[in-house]
Amino acid sequence: MNVYCEYKINEDIAFILETEKMNRAKLSEKTGISRTTLDEIAKKGRTTDRVCEKFYSFVYENKYRMNTVKEELIREKFKNVLFHGSKNGLFEVTATGSRDYCDFGKGFYLGETYHQALSFVCEYEKSSVYSFSYSLSGIQTKRFDCSMEWMIAICYYRGMLGDYEKNVMVKKVISEVEDSDLIIAPIADNKMFYIMAQFTEGEINADVALHSLSASNLGYQYIFKKEKALKNLIPIERYYLCTPEREDCKVLLSERSYEIDTKLKLAKREFKTGMYIEEILR
Repeated sequence: MNVYCEYKINEDIAFILETEKMNRAKLSEKTGISRTTLDEIAKKGRTTDRVCEKFYSFVYENKYRMNTVKEELIREKFKNVLFHGSKNGLFEVTATGSRDYCDFGKGFYLGETYHQALSFVCEYEKSSVYSFSYSLSGIQTKRFDCSMEWMIAICYYRGMLGDYEKNVMVKKVISEVEDSDLIIAPIADNKMFYIMAQFTEGEINADVALHSLSASNLGYQYIFKKEKALKNLIPIERYYLCTPEREDCKVLLSERSYEIDTKLKLAKREFKTGMYIEEILR
């Protein structure tokens, strides 16, 4: 699937001019973008990343959370909306284009919210977020909650199960995943993989792992595993991630890391009698 959508900087500039009651000369003075460049953007609707950085940093530092407000508006318009964070931009999307060792194997991964997508790419200077409308019509869907099945599937695709991969329960779960066009499941980030690794290595029991993971509550991810499912996606817009916004996101992720550590320690105290991996996957 080709992705033809870019930053709507011309519309965003028009919004700021109207809202702040300023002209292009004043905006040029505030942002350091030349008046000629602003005029060109108004005509052609596109520009360079350097100019985007100047404009969107000015917008963000003046307390306009344009991207998150756009999320609310497109959700009202399209109802079913998903977001994808890209390190370098999207041109074509395939069901086999993801990196190895993703949560559910190959597929195109999206999240329910703008901030979910942002959190996965905020470390990258050239990253951006894309929004898509979607439909579940005519595709076979497998949905996971924060459960043993979910954790087993992720541990399998992340290469963390070792000899347990041959277990009957594991094979059943993986078969259901591979037979599906679309997977809907809780998001697991790198900090959560640390908890899962402790479970697969027999250091914590299943109750401790699952209660720690469910408390993280990152929301759900949608994995489009088959090309037929990708046909139900329609690109909406690309969002520029300016440096101040990415830096704020990094701070929030750092704070969240401490929260997960605390949840794991508390879960270890509360759930001491759960079953360990060797008892579950005999």
